[in-house]
Amino acid sequence: MPEPYILVLYYSRHGATEAMAQQVARGVERVPGMVARLRTVPPVSAECEQSLDDIPADGPLYCELDDLRDCAGLVMGSPTRFGNMAAPLKYFLDQSSSLWLSGALIDKPAGVFTSTSSLHGGQESTLLSMLLPLLHHGMVVAGLPYSEAGLMSTQSGGTPYGASHWAGADNSREFDEGEAALCRALGLRVARLAGGKPR
Repeated sequence: MPEPYILVLYYSRHGATEAMAQQVARGVERVPGMVARLRTVPPVSAECEQSLDDIPADGPLYCELDDLRDCAGLVMGSPTRFGNMAAPLKYFLDQSSSLWLSGALIDKPAGVFTSTSSLHGGQESTLLSMLLPLLHHGMVVAGLPYSEAGLMSTQSGGTPYGASHWAGADNSREFDEGEAALCRALGLRVARLAGGKPR
């Protein structure tokens, strides 16, 4: 029987959200018997004729609905787009009606994370927007509790709704150790709620 996994699903344009996903995966893998499955989604195109290869040139594979259906839990990340999740991630979720109809995701734990260019650029509204379709799927939302000391000391990213990162106007600000620790804490929490025991 395959090892249970937490799907770490994200879209990243400039690399900040991808770096967060890698930290989330580190947190997941602190839980014995649980692995992280990193997956991304392709960008959407305004040109209907354009299509992408089935396998990206580099990085994680594109997510399939089977990856989502069979996961023990989900941690999902997106950069902020006007206070909302990015269109490629929304487009993928919009295709998940079959999973909603079958109830495949009911009672599975889920968490979210985001990266913004400006400090007050919609971190919390983006996280909340990402939770809406997960609630419709019947998933159990796992935020970050205030027992995570980083929530009280952060000066950039980190919310009770999920992990966040302030990337700066040119997206060159690397995440600090506090932001990274909160990403790992989110991954660990979702993995633990999915049935694993932390090391």
